[in-house]
Amino acid sequence: MFPIRLCKIRNDVCKTDGSIRFADRAGWILVGGLSRRMGTDKALLAPAGAIRVAAAISPVCGTVILVGDPAKYSSLGLPVIPDAFPGIGPIAGIEAALRSTSVDNNLIVACDMPALDAAILDALFEAGGDCSLPQYPNGKIEPLCAVYHRRCAQAVRTALENGLRRVTDLPQVLASQGFELRYLQVSSPAPFANLNTPEDVARYPNG
Repeated sequence: MFPIRLCKIRNDVCKTDGSIRFADRAGWILVGGLSRRMGTDKALLAPAGAIRVAAAISPVCGTVILVGDPAKYSSLGLPVIPDAFPGIGPIAGIEAALRSTSVDNNLIVACDMPALDAAILDALFEAGGDCSLPQYPNGKIEPLCAVYHRRCAQAVRTALENGLRRVTDLPQVLASQGFELRYLQVSSPAPFANLNTPEDVARYPNG
């Protein structure tokens, strides 16, 4: 299983007794978007796709799992789970992660954020609440690099079943139902920059 593999590769992920650090934290990477502007699947890009994102989040997560089509993404060498609402956007991936998780604290990120910073991710976990999100100086938030408590699972599924599709609307839906949102103030959106074009990928030549 991937947690054991992490221990063999990264000593800093293991405690001195051999158990997994951050056993109460899971990392989920959403794959399978349409990638229209890129012209190819973002998750499979090298060096800036899902594998790079996995490397960025693994230092602060006990497990790392992909959310998408197992037939398409199992070749990346990570566990993959499907979503129950394929083809309707990232909220379906969030629902799948929260439905499948066995831990309370779940970092859910897009597969096209190669500049993610482990210190910021750790701070999101430490922020607590039901959902913790980065907030930019202009007040905008980033719902596709956020920590969701698994108690949000049913609310996310109900929102999907009621037709919610814009992931930027999800935090407000959660807040309206009494879930506690906490915001991590970040000075720049740069760590969360999305790859949308081949020119964007060219900025990450070193893997």
